[in-house]
This record gives sequence, structure tokens and C-alpha cells, in this order.
Amino acid sequence: MPKFYITTAIDYANGEPHLGHAFEKIGADAIARYHRLLGDDVWFLIGMDEHGQKVAQTAVERGLTPQQLTDRIAESFVRMWDALSISHDQFIRTSTPEHGEGVRELLERIFDRHPDDFYEKSYQGWYCVGCEAFKQDSEIVDGHCVLHPTRTLDWVEERNWFFRLTAYQDRLRAHIAAHPEFVQPESRRNEILGLLQQGLEDVSASRSRFSWGVPFPRPTSDGELQTTYVWFDALPNYWTATRVPGSHATWPAQLHVVGKDITRFHCVIWPAMLWAAELPLPERVWAHGFVHLGGERFSKSAGVKLDLREAVDRFGPDAFRYFLLREVPFDADGNFSWERFAERYTSDLANGLGNLASRTIAMIEKYCDGVVPSVDVEARVAAAPWLAVAHSAYVAAMDGHLLHEALAAAWSVVSKANEYVDRQAPWRLAKDAARRPELDLTLATLAGVLGRLALMITPFMPTKAQELWRQLGAPGNVDEARWSSPAPGDETMSVVDPSRWKVEKGPGLFPREETDVRRAAP
Repeated sequence: MPKFYITTAIDYANGEPHLGHAFEKIGADAIARYHRLLGDDVWFLIGMDEHGQKVAQTAVERGLTPQQLTDRIAESFVRMWDALSISHDQFIRTSTPEHGEGVRELLERIFDRHPDDFYEKSYQGWYCVGCEAFKQDSEIVDGHCVLHPTRTLDWVEERNWFFRLTAYQDRLRAHIAAHPEFVQPESRRNEILGLLQQGLEDVSASRSRFSWGVPFPRPTSDGELQTTYVWFDALPNYWTATRVPGSHATWPAQLHVVGKDITRFHCVIWPAMLWAAELPLPERVWAHGFVHLGGERFSKSAGVKLDLREAVDRFGPDAFRYFLLREVPFDADGNFSWERFAERYTSDLANGLGNLASRTIAMIEKYCDGVVPSVDVEARVAAAPWLAVAHSAYVAAMDGHLLHEALAAAWSVVSKANEYVDRQAPWRLAKDAARRPELDLTLATLAGVLGRLALMITPFMPTKAQELWRQLGAPGNVDEARWSSPAPGDETMSVVDPSRWKVEKGPGLFPREETDVRRAAP
């Protein structure tokens, strides 16, 4: 059974979960669920990045200790991920002793194996607390960080431990050339190659003047004990998670899913750290884009935000998951709007899949006493040739992490199936006893198509997929089913066999919204 260890960026503990966090977790969850359907041994890690100057400052502002603040925020994140059916296997927090011990062990590995990679240096520069990073001139506009335009940059002068990142520049370039899949999508890979072309600079590995973090394992030459720089604390979580008792994660990870704004940390600093520690690299990093509201990136500091709970409650968590991953490309930026959300819900879910399921199951109950007819598989393949085509497109998209394209392929099946219903008109076939075989073929084909659709939507809408699976009378739970892909020239594997399933019509999968679909969020 192939191992598939998938991670997301750990969320920074200075505020409540927002739409950008949700987009990443839902996307990674869809990938994890798909690999479970393939039969892979999946371990899905998410968590919280709880150290750093920004967290310490926020705690002071709220009259809390940093630990009290992070405990509260972690709890709110866990509640949201539970509400969104995020099927993570492990939730790591960087404030736990196990993680701190792992970070120190990783740093000591570097000191032991490549001692020249750490050195002391006095440094001065503009520091963005929002990014927890020093900023180059190219990253500053009008005296502000381009990613946090409302924050004031701090001029920092310190003597710290530095990591010799420049020593790994040529090796990084060679690795990406030999393994282009390491950084995906291609647009992000080109950005990293451009960064390497410009030339790297060594980076700070420790900080002084604040203590909310993992103690750096070695004092400076003047005896000062410093705190591990937050990125040297956060990035190792993917490795330290494998060392937590009860974790089944095994290093290296097969996939890191992160936002495009932190690609350079994961594709430059992190692999250099691993090489310095003589540990293998993750197989690939997928950097998704941003979700915008009215053309602006969601940002708490910039005041561009949306009530995530309200968005989830509008049509329910499964519809919210569907909308985000259908509307926002997983390899680029996209927009959220209440109007578009309502349109997608009505056209794709209520009038599309929901209507197809409702009338198919109702006709099987009416014309077949609720039992799906047994029909030869080759006949069902011939009746719905578009299914195998869409199925192959879906598989290719899922394997390539293009989740929006996978959903487009699934909904091409929904559209074709609804057209098939109208063309076959089972209500007319039922009036002619001589056309009974044609009626049986039509309804068996539709039931099989719905069975395949239940599998296709499981990674995206797990609760609705199970309800559809149950109404079809399929055995067991849909997330326990295993995916089958058609071999070349054999489209029968794309067809689910629903013969003799006992259907049971239930409430509509996607009730139509009673309020005005044009209303905007307050």
C-alpha cells in the first residue's frame, strides 16, 4: 500500500480562521480523500504555528499569556476544521514539548553534520512582524511590506546565528532541474527559479529580545541565549510530526500544500535545512493562489475579511467546499462573491446534481419497485459513452492537483446525464411494455452514473456523497469504496454496477434557497 503523507501550512496563531485558511485545508482534504479512495496509506497533517513576535505582541494586547492566546485560537481552528469535515489525522502545535525537542534535534543535526552552515553575524534591516521576516528593498513599497501594507516595519539591529543558505543555491537549482515536479504549479516553479537566478542571501536562524519560541540550542559567543527564528521553528513541524507518539507519518512527505506567499520558505529554506541535516526532501510542494474578495486579498491586517462561519452556514459545509474548489482555480488566484456562490448553488447543485438524483431515484421507485434493474455492463457503457471520457479527465486532474478541473469534469457528467434523462424520457418508455428493456437500460445507466458521481464528489462533498450513496442503496460507506480507473480500451471500469440496489428516496440533497439569491452579505 503506497504511503501518502500530505501536509498543509500550519496556521499562524494571531487571529481566527479565515477564508484563505479554509481554501487551503479544503483543497488538501480533497487530495487526501482522493488518495484514500485510491487505497493509499494516507496521513494528513495540519496544525498551528504558535511562536513568534507577532503572537507575543497580540497576547499582550489582549491581556493574555502567549500560551493562553494560542490555546484559545487553536480551539477555534479545530472547531472550524471539524465543521468543514477536514479529515486530518494529526493536529500539530509548535508550542508542545515534543515539537520543541524535535526542532532542537534538527538544529543539532545541522551543527553536527555541517557545522559551518551556522555562523554568527551582526545584522540590521527592516523587519515585518506580519511576515516574521526581514524584507528586501524589492519587498517594500512606500515604507511598508507589500504583503502587510498597514503594518509599520521595524528597524532591527541584532547579532544572531545565521544559516548559510547561499551554500545550497546551486544544489537547489540542480534539484529543481532534475525534479521539476518538486515545485508546482509551473508558475510557482518559475518564480523560485527566478529567485535563485537573482542570488540568495544567508538567513537569520535565531532572534534575540523575545522569548516566545523554541530556545536556540547554542548560545552566541558572548553567552547570549537566543530564540529560534520562527521559520526555523515552523518549517520543521512536518518532520517533528513524525516523531510524536501515535503518529503514523513517515518522512519524507509526499506533498506539502502551501500558499504562494510562502513558497520560497518551503522550496528554498526548507530543503536547504534538510540537506544540512542530511535528511531527504519532500517529494513536491504545491503552492496555491489567493482567494480575493472584490479584487482584494483576504487580510485581517488590511481589513479585507469575510465571516467564515456565515459563509459556511449559508448553504452548508459541503456546498461551501464545492463552491471554493470549483470557483477558485487551485493553481491560481480566484474570487469569492455571495452572488456567484448563490448562482453555483442553484445551477450546479440544486438544479444540476440534486435534480438528477431526485428524479432518477423517484423513477426507479415508481417503475421498478425501487430496485435497480440488472443490465449488461457493456450496454450501460454504450449508453453513456461520455462517462468514461469525463472519468479519465477527472483522474488526470486529481492526479495533477487541479481540483477545479476535476469538478468541471464531474459536472460534465451531471450535465450529460440530465440531457440523457430528457432524451430517453423514461416516463414515456414506461407507457409501452414492449420498450421495457429500454427503460431498464436507461434507469440502470442513470443509477450507475450516480454511483460513479458519488465517488467523484466524495473528496469534495463527503457528507452529500454519502447521502447520495445511501439513497442509491449502495453497500457500505462511500468513503470506504475504492477507486477503479479504466485501463486503455476498457471503459467498463469507469462504470459502477448498481444492479439490484434498493433505492430509498430521501430529502433533496440540495434544497433550493428560499431567500433572494441576489442578496449580498451584510
